[in-house]
Amino acid sequence: MKHWYLKFLFFGLTILSIADISAQKNKWKEGILVDEFIYTDAPFPQAHASTIAETPDGLIAAWFGGTREGNKDVCIWTSKLVNDKWTAPEKIAEGIINDTLRYACYNPVLFYAPNGELLLFYKIGPNVAGWTGWMMRSKDNGKTWSKREALPEGYLGPIKNKPLLINNTLICPSSTERNGWKVHFEYTNDFGKTWTKSADINDGIKVSAIQPSILTYKDGRMQILCRSKNRTINESWSNDGGKTWSEMKASSMPNNNSGTDAVTLKDGRQLLVYNHVKPADTLPNGKGARTPLNVAISKDGKNWDAVLILEDSPISQYSYPSVIQSKDGMVHIVYTWRRERIKYVKIDPRKLKGKPIINEQWPGGWKVVSKPSDD
Repeated sequence: MKHWYLKFLFFGLTILSIADISAQKNKWKEGILVDEFIYTDAPFPQAHASTIAETPDGLIAAWFGGTREGNKDVCIWTSKLVNDKWTAPEKIAEGIINDTLRYACYNPVLFYAPNGELLLFYKIGPNVAGWTGWMMRSKDNGKTWSKREALPEGYLGPIKNKPLLINNTLICPSSTERNGWKVHFEYTNDFGKTWTKSADINDGIKVSAIQPSILTYKDGRMQILCRSKNRTINESWSNDGGKTWSEMKASSMPNNNSGTDAVTLKDGRQLLVYNHVKPADTLPNGKGARTPLNVAISKDGKNWDAVLILEDSPISQYSYPSVIQSKDGMVHIVYTWRRERIKYVKIDPRKLKGKPIINEQWPGGWKVVSKPSDD
């Protein structure tokens, strides 16, 4: 009888443990309305660096896809959300320079301009150090595209994350990786016909930063959050509409030397999508695993609350998110899934309930991994 009782007790505790684990996982999914692949079959084996925008016709996503990042066959592809289904990937840009020279395409960035043009910024080159900036325009919400236009020499456009329109100026968050990782801004008052740019705002060596996201505050301040080699998301602030920026410093959030993105919500909160990973200080260049993929919320850009875990598998990587808020208030995220596919997630931000992130630790005893990324 005692033996039977112990078996029953063990079985009951096991069921409760499984239920608790399941509840913990579901706890970090509240607010997610849609979680799906943009495609399952494609004419390319790898995909990365997706971007998303809203047009009058609905959502459109873009990414680069090909044999492998940097290969000459890597092109820019798009898909549109039509009747709640994503269209098959369509190739819209490639890196052919002339009859004998072809390079890879990189890091598309979509932006719907108030003049009715959908802008696509992207890069072409043999590598990151040697890439050049290009753009295309669509007047029918991504159905057809203009011939590509080269940006002026020395200009790259928005490097990974979306630009911000303030008054009549499109502010493009940009960066370079030649002599250290440095952030600068590029400005256009006519949606890409003429350009100016700022000086670098960090030294690139002691404090590294690339791929900034721009956030805004009701009091007029602006903030950027950047990828770094310093094991932290690095930040800088502006009190004059982006004309000058504070000294680049570490934020309170960890970074695994991988891309992040953020957006200012209509209710004034800031939403950040990133890998909540603090790499071991012995890992080169602060490079850690690109899993899990997380979402955090903040009211002041300094103190953050954990709200979602989009992916937590230890297998492969989940990275390079792009995030926007649509006119109906919903939040839309696209990101790389194992370098094989692009994932799409739709979130109702009203349903997000957070717990404070203290000392870079995700709440609830949930541990981050610190193994290096495989790419």
